[in-house]
Amino acid sequence: MLSPYRVLDLTDHRGEIGPMLLGDLGADVIRVETPEGSAARRRGPVLDGAPADLSSLQFIAFNRNKRSIALDPEAAADCEALHDLVRSADFVFEASPNRPLARYGIDFEELRQLNSRLVYVRLSPFGDSGPYSGYQADDLVIAAMGGPVSLQGFSGRPPLRVSTPQVWRHAGVESAAAALAAHARMQKTGSAQFVDLSAQSVMTWTMLNSMSAHAIQGFDFQRDGSRVNTGTVAYPILYRCLGGYIVVLPTASVIVPCLEWMIADGVLDETARDVDWQAADLRILEPDTPYTLDKLSDLIQQFVSKHTKKELLEFGMANATTLAPVNTIPELLALDHLGARDYWSPRDLPTGQTVRSPGPWAKPSRRPLSARRGAPALNEHGEEIRDELKQPREDARAYPAPVGEELPFEGIKVADFSWVGVGPISAKYLADHGADVVRVESESRLDVLRLGGPHKDGVPGLNRSQFYGDFNTSKRSLGLSLKAPGAVEIARKMIAWSDVFIESFAPGAVERLGLSYEEVRKLNPNIIMLSTCLMGQTGPASGFAGYGYHAGAMAGFYEVTGWPDEEPCGPWIAYTDTIAPRFISTLLAAALDHRRRTGEGQYIDVAQLEASLHFLAPEILDCEANGFAATRLGNRARDAAPQGCYPCAGDDQWCAIAIDDDDQWQALRRVLGDPEWACAEGLATVAGRLAQHDEIDAGIGEWTRSRDPRSAMQELQSAGVPAGVVQRSQDLHEDPQYQHRQFYRDHEHLEMGRVGYAGHQYKIRDYDNGPRSAAPCLAQHSIEVLCECVGMSEEEIGEAYAAGLIA
Repeated sequence: MLSPYRVLDLTDHRGEIGPMLLGDLGADVIRVETPEGSAARRRGPVLDGAPADLSSLQFIAFNRNKRSIALDPEAAADCEALHDLVRSADFVFEASPNRPLARYGIDFEELRQLNSRLVYVRLSPFGDSGPYSGYQADDLVIAAMGGPVSLQGFSGRPPLRVSTPQVWRHAGVESAAAALAAHARMQKTGSAQFVDLSAQSVMTWTMLNSMSAHAIQGFDFQRDGSRVNTGTVAYPILYRCLGGYIVVLPTASVIVPCLEWMIADGVLDETARDVDWQAADLRILEPDTPYTLDKLSDLIQQFVSKHTKKELLEFGMANATTLAPVNTIPELLALDHLGARDYWSPRDLPTGQTVRSPGPWAKPSRRPLSARRGAPALNEHGEEIRDELKQPREDARAYPAPVGEELPFEGIKVADFSWVGVGPISAKYLADHGADVVRVESESRLDVLRLGGPHKDGVPGLNRSQFYGDFNTSKRSLGLSLKAPGAVEIARKMIAWSDVFIESFAPGAVERLGLSYEEVRKLNPNIIMLSTCLMGQTGPASGFAGYGYHAGAMAGFYEVTGWPDEEPCGPWIAYTDTIAPRFISTLLAAALDHRRRTGEGQYIDVAQLEASLHFLAPEILDCEANGFAATRLGNRARDAAPQGCYPCAGDDQWCAIAIDDDDQWQALRRVLGDPEWACAEGLATVAGRLAQHDEIDAGIGEWTRSRDPRSAMQELQSAGVPAGVVQRSQDLHEDPQYQHRQFYRDHEHLEMGRVGYAGHQYKIRDYDNGPRSAAPCLAQHSIEVLCECVGMSEEEIGEAYAAGLIA
């Protein structure tokens, strides 16, 4: 899809997955390194016995489909070669605060003088400017400052991060989506673009319904173990089974399909067949009901404790109920479904081993993703690239003439038939940047997020949920009841009007409606149709329906979140719903650019599980190559210490402190006043500090307890120690860095009034990118959409309303 484009990758471990995605989509990605090689080549986990430049399994995981050239900043010829590369490139990615380009004496101004159509993307912890732009930060500190740490863990213990590093994986994929939005804008304006991406803002988007909770409902959500807090009910979903854990929603949707098995097990007696379980669901919070939430949870626990994860998964798949095992990495590698979908990509390691790594994260019908080459050795392609620079480059980009300051995706029309999280967030990406996105929904098949909190002022209502609101900005809403006779014909006309058709029904549902790709391309031959669901459209588990917390368990994220001495504690709510949209947004922008150049539409199948597994790619390689299965470590790291969230003055207030090297440890000692315990000889090394982590935590905690978290952060940061407040949504609204970046944007909502929406995770210079309008009320734009997009007359619209098609 992106074969005409060239990408220069000057990231380190921070963001390198972003350029890789563009390489997967066909772009020529060139890793530009100094002769000593990128620091990314030295990140753990490490492959024992491999050459130094290919010993990092993280580097191997996130650098496929790239070439490498080493250029010496002290050599004039190499600096000129870099200038030539910039002239030939379409994108440059760089990580900050290191800013490798500065070593070559290049900044954005010189970049755009060399290439007036370049898209330059800079990833940094907090953004390119603002009060925190110079702060030291790593995975734990950024996750704390961004908000998700405040939501994870158990009351009475410190808040938690995901134990395997996630921040720069999220930021990297988001940078790819940002780059392609900026590239679309470059085509409209004809001028170079500067993208400033904040990893802190990226992590705020992993908070889902908690991003704006305090401002909307007046209070923050609190961490409470593995519970799904919908704003009205907090469901316990993690249960111990034979040999592990399973994620199950304790509702009729599980009990009814399992009823006979539960009776056979003696968990329920035969009178359970006479219970109206759907009605029981509605009364779970009433104290006088025989089936309270606690009672239903107890029944589920009794039932699953008699069976293995494998038995429960297989039964669920055969009986259309969602029983999601908490998979370890070895169990992921053994998952039959992934093998049947030919997901795993073989990777030859420099030690001679051949291992499996996460493979294609989408299945496009016209331009399949492929791993054309593995991660490059340092300067492996230097001579080849230098020779290419001497030759004229064929240009197949077919840029249109600039038209001024239009929005990047203005003129693109999208029929959004998706619901809940992944599809709507992906469509929002296009909507916020100018596409005309029509959200097709109905009261008869209500998006469950409209029922979820936070609700404005704590008052529930179909049009009062900011869980729905943050995911659906800049869209119009058409109320269309697809079950009503004649409604599908209106849907067909909507699809014929569209450039992009997004759906997230269960596999096979669109075919039964007569809206398969084969059918819709008869209506619109060059349409881009995207289907997204948990497990993909094919394979033995394709019928496995559920939400992002089910996929989070299946994908291994529950196994790597929590304390080593306790049960898993999943990431907040629906973790994979925060990963998959970043991949899909990138994919949609690439597919649109491909269609602009070739006229080709295509069908795309995205399994949310398959995209999300890339965020455990280094750990999967570590398991395959070294036999190490990552698991939960609390807030600690395998190769650095101390790292943790430490108690501060006030009620449940915490400061995250994360020491990455010996110099930072010495700086921390000085801030603490060099107490006797910190001067022990054994603590001078990482190994010594890892061995005595408990004692170090106690000493740091004594210091933090007398300080409020913000003053502790400022004192530590002024000494060069990575530290940050564990922030909740209330803190984020007051965060000076977010105020500087104008992260939250106010819009007038038809029912809620003026409310704040979470903004974009990146800023594009000279472009006020962000949500353009409030999320719609249900069916708010039905009449205008039926008139403008479907072409119906007033009489036809009236008849559709009378027939119950519009609802």
